Formats: sequence, structure tokens, C-alpha cells
Amino acid sequence: MTSAATRPGVRRGTIPVFATATAITVSNIYFTQPLLDEIAHTFHTSASTAGLVATLGQIGYALGVVTVVPLADGARLRRLSTLLLAITTVGLLAGAFAPSVALLGAAALVLSASTVLPQVIMPTVVSMASAGNAGRVLGAVGTGLTLGALLSRTAAGLIADVTGTWRAGFVVAAVATGALLLVLPRYMPADTPAPHREKVSYGRLLASLPRLIVRNASLRVSAALGGTVFAAFSAFWSSLAFHLTAPPIALGPAVIGLFGLFSVPGALAARYSGRLTDRFGPLTVNVMALTSAALAFVLFGVAGRSLIALAVGCNLLGYATTSGQIANQARIFAAGPAIRARLNTVYIFSVFAGGATGSAIAALSFSAFGWAGVVGTGLGFLALAAAVLAWHSARAGGRRARAGRQRPACRRPTVARTLRSTAGGQAAAQGPTIRPVALALVDEADPIPAYCHVK
Repeated sequence: MTSAATRPGVRRGTIPVFATATAITVSNIYFTQPLLDEIAHTFHTSASTAGLVATLGQIGYALGVVTVVPLADGARLRRLSTLLLAITTVGLLAGAFAPSVALLGAAALVLSASTVLPQVIMPTVVSMASAGNAGRVLGAVGTGLTLGALLSRTAAGLIADVTGTWRAGFVVAAVATGALLLVLPRYMPADTPAPHREKVSYGRLLASLPRLIVRNASLRVSAALGGTVFAAFSAFWSSLAFHLTAPPIALGPAVIGLFGLFSVPGALAARYSGRLTDRFGPLTVNVMALTSAALAFVLFGVAGRSLIALAVGCNLLGYATTSGQIANQARIFAAGPAIRARLNTVYIFSVFAGGATGSAIAALSFSAFGWAGVVGTGLGFLALAAAVLAWHSARAGGRRARAGRQRPACRRPTVARTLRSTAGGQAAAQGPTIRPVALALVDEADPIPAYCHVK
């Protein structure tokens, strides 16, 4: 895949390395969640206090997205990736040997803020893609992102069971992240994304974020779609454990911890959404993703007590979320490489804000209305996404119609038309190499818009 999907000069194996690095680093955000009960017992504290470790991890990641990811538009990416991996490794080791829950929380905050490397890799891999393959490479790396998030909880639980301590999970994560220091920087570009542009200061990078929102319609659409769909996704996953432990399902924690494995096939299938994005455009894939998510929540509502139905719905929802993100990022990364990291900053921040909102509303809905309230919450967010998509489609159609009406008549002057015909005929007799040159010379003297030449 790599040789066909990336530009000449990109090192062979870059896409698999990026996908693996994304899976390992994103797992550092989520692997603590199944360990919170053991952490509470170790430090003789309450579950809510231990839960602050996971909360601080989420806060740290959000801070890292806003304060670190914009650096990728101006920094040397090889140096930046090395620094981020080193800080994350040290943070994981500090967490493994933390003597108190407060210091463990501080370590989680720091390591999560530096583990935003996946959001640096995403715009970088698009810059390395060959023409027409941006969605394809995003699909490959995005699949690694989803698998890392899904499987990290299960892996952390198994490691804790085998070793008898939650600290082993931090040690294993530190070893895996430290190993990336020996591999990933060698595949990252040595130069800045736009080496010929004037260097922009860190303050100006941050100050430009609001202007990007105002000036970039594609960013606004992708951020709205990403935020609403992820809100529905988070509403489901944050409430699923309560639904599965309640009668009549009444599953134990061990089985619930393995439930995320059911979403892996859907995540793997979403990899091909990148190719669909390249061929049909982001809008088509967004429609497919939204339809898949809606079907998932309908299934949750109709057959919410069936484990088979829940497993099928998990795959539909996982496919929808990953596919939608691939399409959304392909849309915003169509911009030049000099601003891609900042566009991704705004997009990912919107996605996480949507996720936090979805989780909060779902918690209230479950308390008031049970599982039906969670299903209604998810469908409500998907309805907002559908409204955004319909509005975007209508505007896009209107722009195409106006552009068609404003195009000038494609009638060439008689002399230019004759010259073009003559040049084309003479060049055709001399072979395919000469013909484009001859026609280009005529077109230079006859500056009719390019679309007039295409039927």
C-alpha cells in the first residue's frame, strides 16, 4: 500500500509505522479506565477520587490538543515527535511508581497532554500522500487510532489480572511508548510542513485559531458533524455499563470489559471509507456514516436487551464514527500543509467537546428515563448532524448552480479555434509527447477558462 499511496521519496513502511504509533499512543489515554477500582484500593480512597485520574487524563489531552498540536504547523516534526514521546514515557514511569493518587493524577495530566501525537500524525500523513490518496492513508491511520482506543481497556485489564497490580499497565505502556522513540522519528519529515514560508511564532499560531473557524466553511461543517456524531457515540459508551449491569441482563464487570472487542470488525471495515472518500468525496461518506449510526441507535432502542443486537449496533456505531472522522478530516486537510495542524486542533477539540456533552446529557437521561433516555439522546444528536449535513448539501448545490450560471459562453474566436485545430492536428502526427505542448502554446495565447476545454 505504501508505495502506491504515498509520494515518491517517502520512506517505505511509513503508513504501517504511523498506524502502529497512533494505536500505541492513543491507548495511553484510555487504559487507566478499567484500573480505577484497583487504584482506589491501593491508595485507600473512594472510587470518585480514583476516577479523577481518568478525568485528569481527558483534561490533559484536551489541553495538549489546543496547546501542542498547533506547533506541528511550524516545528520540525522529527524533533517534536521525539520530545512528545520522551515526555509521555517519563510520565508513564512516574505513574507506575506514584506514591499517592494525587501524584498519579498529576502524571496522568502530563502524559495525556504530551500523547497528542496522533493528532500530529494525521495532517503529516496527508502531506505525504500521493494525489487522490489522502482518504486512503487517513483510513489506515484512523483504523489504528480506533483499535488503540478500543483494545487498550481490555489489554490493561488482562495485564492487571496476570501481574496482580495496576502498576504493570503503566510499565508496559512506558516500554511500548519508549520503543517508538527508536522508530517513529526516523519516519517523520525532518523539515517543517512549509519550509519555504516565514516562521510563525507560537503566539501567532494560537491566535490564528479563531480566524480559521471564521474563514474556513469546511472546518465549521466538519467540526459540527464530528462533534454531534461523537456526542452520540459517547452517550452510548458512557451509559452501556449501567445498562449491562442492570436486570434483566445483569452482566459482571469482566464480561463488560470485553464488550469493546465486539466493535473491532466495524472499526476494521471503516478503513475502506478512506478509499470511498477519495473516489466519491467526503459528503457521500458522511451520509453513509450517519445512516449507519442511526441504524445502530434504532437497533439499541428496539432490541436493547439482546446482546447480539447490542454487538451488531456496536459495530454499526464504530463504523459510523470512524468513517465520519476520516471524511471530516479529509475535508479539512484539503487546505495547504501550512495550516493543517491548526485545522485539526479545532476539529479534534470540537469532537471532544461533543463527546463530553454527550456523556453528560446521557447520564442525566439514564437517571431519568433509563436506557430509552440514552437512545433518545443519541438519536437527538444524530438529528442535529443530519440537519448540518442537509444544510451543507443545500449550500454546496447552490454554489454549483450559481457557478454554472456565471460561466461565460465557451465560444472561441474563429482564429484561436483554427489555430487550436491546426496545432492539434500537426502535433497528433508527431506523437503524444508533442501534442500537449502545442495545445498549451495555443491556450496561452487564448486564455479561455479551463472548464471551457472540458466537455
